[in-house]
Amino acid sequence: MLVRVLVFAGIIAAAATQVPMLVNGYGEHAEKPMPVEAVALAPPKVDAPVSYGSVSLRADAGGHYQGDFTINGRTVHGMIDTGATYVAINESTARSLGFSSVDLDYRYPIQTANGTSKVAYVKLDRLEIGTVRVRDVDAVVAKDSALSTTLIGMSFMKKLNSFGVQSGTLLLKQ
Repeated sequence: MLVRVLVFAGIIAAAATQVPMLVNGYGEHAEKPMPVEAVALAPPKVDAPVSYGSVSLRADAGGHYQGDFTINGRTVHGMIDTGATYVAINESTARSLGFSSVDLDYRYPIQTANGTSKVAYVKLDRLEIGTVRVRDVDAVVAKDSALSTTLIGMSFMKKLNSFGVQSGTLLLKQ
């Protein structure tokens, strides 16, 4: 499963070069993301509000930051992936969020380690974790066979005021 997630993270990174028209002016105003360090063998994750508009996540045993997010009013488990340009969800998750087959136009080609794949572009009304709430988040939808988990990429992270890692804890601030 980790290999599939890592391969898909590469897919999303490649999508950024293949589908620049998804986000108007992204390259003109994008800031270089802060590096986020993974801490291996840390205690299990803990979603904890630090203050209003702030959330901390502990790294899991694999060094990943995971949590329960609310997307368009529905709870979705996701993993923070600063290497992914966009939030990435699979087709089943997209349907549970209210996107119909008509909304999912898989016309954006991306190159993966397993060859060419296509994703659909969607706009998420809101994406939340704890007291951190972001609106109008760009996302891509992959077929279920290509992605088994939700990746919370930079289209969410760049809308925060800050994020960073200290002592095995990722702090998100709005």
